[in-house]
Amino acid sequence: MARSTIVLRGLRREYPSGEATVVALRDLDLTIEPGEMVAVMGASGSGKSTLMNILGCLDRPSSGSYQIAGRETASLDPDELAALRREHFGFIFQRYHLLPELTALGNVEIPAIYAGQSSTERRDRANGLLARLGITDRASHRPNQLSGGQQQRVSIARALMNGADVILADEPTGALDRRSGDEVLRILDELHADGKTVIIVTHDASVAARARRIIELSDGVVVSDRATSTAAAAAAAPAAAAAPPRRSRWPWQSGLDRVGEAFRMAMLAMAAHRLRTFLTMLGIIIGIASVVFIVAVGDAAKRKVLADISSLGTNTIEIFPGKDLGDVRSSKIKTLVLADARALLQQPYIDGVTPTVSTSSTLRHGPLESNALVNGVGEQYFAVKGTKLSAGRFFDASGLRDVSQDVVIDEKTRQTFFSDDPDGPIGKVILVGRVPCRIIGVTQQQQGGFGSSQNLSVYLPYATVQARFLGNSSLRSILVKVNDEVSTKSAEQDVTRFLTVRHRLKDFVILNTDDIRKTITSTTETLTLMIAAIAVISLVVGGIGVMNIMLVSVSERVGEIGVRMAVGARRSDILQQFLIEAVMVCLIGGGLGVGVAYGLAATFNAAVPMFQLGLSTGSIVAAFICSTGIGVVFGYLPARQASFLDPLAALSRD
Repeated sequence: MARSTIVLRGLRREYPSGEATVVALRDLDLTIEPGEMVAVMGASGSGKSTLMNILGCLDRPSSGSYQIAGRETASLDPDELAALRREHFGFIFQRYHLLPELTALGNVEIPAIYAGQSSTERRDRANGLLARLGITDRASHRPNQLSGGQQQRVSIARALMNGADVILADEPTGALDRRSGDEVLRILDELHADGKTVIIVTHDASVAARARRIIELSDGVVVSDRATSTAAAAAAAPAAAAAPPRRSRWPWQSGLDRVGEAFRMAMLAMAAHRLRTFLTMLGIIIGIASVVFIVAVGDAAKRKVLADISSLGTNTIEIFPGKDLGDVRSSKIKTLVLADARALLQQPYIDGVTPTVSTSSTLRHGPLESNALVNGVGEQYFAVKGTKLSAGRFFDASGLRDVSQDVVIDEKTRQTFFSDDPDGPIGKVILVGRVPCRIIGVTQQQQGGFGSSQNLSVYLPYATVQARFLGNSSLRSILVKVNDEVSTKSAEQDVTRFLTVRHRLKDFVILNTDDIRKTITSTTETLTLMIAAIAVISLVVGGIGVMNIMLVSVSERVGEIGVRMAVGARRSDILQQFLIEAVMVCLIGGGLGVGVAYGLAATFNAAVPMFQLGLSTGSIVAAFICSTGIGVVFGYLPARQASFLDPLAALSRD
């Protein structure tokens, strides 16, 4: 590192104080050569601390010129000033300003992280400095486990970490006992002997006497600038010690180290305030759990609806007489007949056709009787509807030809009339109205869906119902199964054209189960979306909570921010640290929220076995993306506020 000459010309620093202006430094002209050991003295309010802050690029002059190593500091942006602090200066503070969450070794390493040194390189360098200062055995201790003298030595090691050629010591012995103070001054003498430029701000004359040059300030003006009796020793000082050797590294490696440091500090800060962190996460946990659980409920509801609709038959359309489904004259229209069903069966896009008729009647068996719906259907009806047997068989085409009195009953009918019969209903005779019918099959119970009824249902050949119950050949409907390769929509259009030509007018209406499915599915998805949107509100509330807590965290850790800036942290480093902390809070909260959603789903599945929930991978991934987004969006403002803090103001508030 090049040796740094410090040049001040006409330097002035003013502060507003109400309507007045306080002048801390008045037109200073100073030059400090490399390798000098300078003491700046003065009473309180003389401007010595202001001068040190300007020299260390923690503050800017109101006017005048300050050049370090030939660079005019007034033209540098905040990150360039941070680079100067990182590469040229080492700060030794009166109050040490060590980070309480880190060990002594960790505190010493901080400047090297921002300088881009590798972990091995900076660990070796930090251990070497601690050994030189005689506190190797305290490397793993935190600041609250160290004495004042030991903390100051850690502060000195940190100041030397990047090979700074200018050491700025602000009242380095002010908080120490005499013995510890003498040890610190001895170390400063050694640093000066190594060729470092050492600038000590003090009000103690005995401390100033260790320097080779004493600059005395009064009311912001230099009133004395003199060499001490030890000044001759300065000429014998060796050349400045070289900066620590650094291996060539890619920029991404340095950036990765800084991200790792930011992540580590985020986890330490969260661990240090566990209860507050958990309460911050609570809003995210509730929001994520609500969204994931509600999406699972909506998905399960949609599957249930689709399963129920499937019980009506897959790929089916049903044709009814009448101009529309609400036509009050539909019962008087008798043009839908068996010949229409037979003609439709010849169409290439049709896989199955079954005429249907229906009426209501009374069932009797022994002393029991009950009302029931009597369905007259074709032999293909059960295949078209996807109906399965629990016992017996279905009737076939011969049953239709013979107008047989074979009947298939549903599970509700079996439970009503034969629940106590150990032999079951198969082969038994039941009266349907006045017609004795032999039971040949029992259908399995199907999920109640659209159009389901709580009434008992029995099934006979449609020819039997027409002949023995209705006394006419008209049909209630024609149920059509569409070829799987043809869409029900196009089949509906073709059937409409075909029957319109046959009847010479459109005196029928078609019920497309696919339209029902799409309508109900769309409604279910809309309701799920609406409920999920309400749940998202809790996520937003949780995000606002994260922002508020992060703002509190920034205000509590102003001193830490000031220290990091003083040792060379860029604005982006500070922004990154607090942003990562906000994202981690939200990500962990999101993970816990997904866990809660799993728990709710398991509880629900155990309580309601007929309605099973399953959490989709998509909703879980979306939950984590959402929680990360909340961390970024709501964490950005506090993180930006932290990165824009003035380093001097931050240090003074610690």
